Amino acid sequence: VQLQASGGGLVQAGGSLRLSCAASGRTFSSYAMGWFRQAPGKEREFVAVISASGGSTYYKDSVKGRFTISRDNAKNTVYLQMNSLKPEDTAVYSCAAGRVPYSDPNKYDYWGRGTLVTVSS
Repeated sequence: VQLQASGGGLVQAGGSLRLSCAASGRTFSSYAMGWFRQAPGKEREFVAVISASGGSTYYKDSVKGRFTISRDNAKNTVYLQMNSLKPEDTAVYSCAAGRVPYSDPNKYDYWGRGTLVTVSS
């Protein structure tokens, strides 16, 4: 599975962005998909994950109510809708595919190149 994230950019605090992660291969629908982020000088952290079927989602506490993860298995794409963005959301956001919807990045098998999100105050 090859993954490519897109949709990052510069946005003011309170604004919105939608990230997309396009996957190649015919097995996309069998993978849980996660979004992770890494801010400068910090470790990679979990943001959100969605099960293979899309029936279950789980979020980092600080993004609950602001971010929504979704997927379209017909388009081999997972999305991260980010609303009410804050400067502390600034990071490189990456998508990953794994067999089980964990929050631990070490449990994921495939990673895409990230996309930079910058939130100005």
